[in-house]
Amino acid sequence: MGLFDKLKNVLKKKENNEEPIKSYDTGLEKTRKEFVNELSMLGIKYKKVSEDYFEELENLLIMADIGVKTVFSFLDRLKKRVKEEKIENTELLTEVIIDELFIIYVEGESLSDKIKESSENPTVILFVGVNGVGKTTTIGKIAHRYQKSGKKVMLIAGDTFRAGAVEQLKEWATKTNSSFYGKQNSDPAGVIYDGLVKAKEENVDIVLIDTAGRLQNKINLMKELEKINKVIKNQINRPVDETLLVIDATTGQNGISQAKAFKEITDVTGIVLTKLDGTAKGGIVLAIKEEVKIPVKFVGLGEKPEDLQAFDIENYIYGLFKDMM
Repeated sequence: MGLFDKLKNVLKKKENNEEPIKSYDTGLEKTRKEFVNELSMLGIKYKKVSEDYFEELENLLIMADIGVKTVFSFLDRLKKRVKEEKIENTELLTEVIIDELFIIYVEGESLSDKIKESSENPTVILFVGVNGVGKTTTIGKIAHRYQKSGKKVMLIAGDTFRAGAVEQLKEWATKTNSSFYGKQNSDPAGVIYDGLVKAKEENVDIVLIDTAGRLQNKINLMKELEKINKVIKNQINRPVDETLLVIDATTGQNGISQAKAFKEITDVTGIVLTKLDGTAKGGIVLAIKEEVKIPVKFVGLGEKPEDLQAFDIENYIYGLFKDMM
């Protein structure tokens, strides 16, 4: 049984009894309609594998925002398999394409998509990302997830100078029944220090920290994040548990550029990809893994708090290709 068939069996079981897969189903509908419909049309246009088929497939993959570098290495592997397995029929090749897209994500170094929680409270998660990507809303939705699982959560407003940022995070704390610490127009590292003191006093399980999203001046942001990381380490006697970069999926390749820029200035351990339901270019998930080597930990698949899902490669592949399985 090939990987494609195994995946089909796993997903049939999941489809019957799991809520998350429904979010992936509806959240990836735009990508599926464009990408998979085009892929199906390609199979109708070309019954036999040819150079013309590969050329059109290349354009299709690039349009899905999988990324040029990823597409080229993917096509090399695909052509190698076509030659080795003597594949001539494009219908059979479609199964191999799904196989290989799955392999892109799971192969190579083991990237954990699970959030690392500390055995000693509190687990501290720092959020970074440019303004406008949905960082504060993401923090609120993740707080909602943890609260639902019975954890005691605190939100700390480290984005202290942007108008309304502290108030916005405070609203999310109220909505999710989380503790809150923040001060407008104050030194971010100082606010985070005081917030962590309070979190320890209250025996909080999870601390979620918002930060400023200014990427225009990398040097200043790097210094600020260095200072914040030092403060956190002094308070919890270990480095921050996770640094999650929030990227808006609808910005496409610009999101990849942001990931590369933030990776240069701080130790990013995971990606949160928001608004995946709002784009027809859901292939960006694969491009991030291949080009930036940072695991996607959460994906935003809709407006509701429960539409922010922990990333699951099988659910993702299902959401893209369910009409072909």
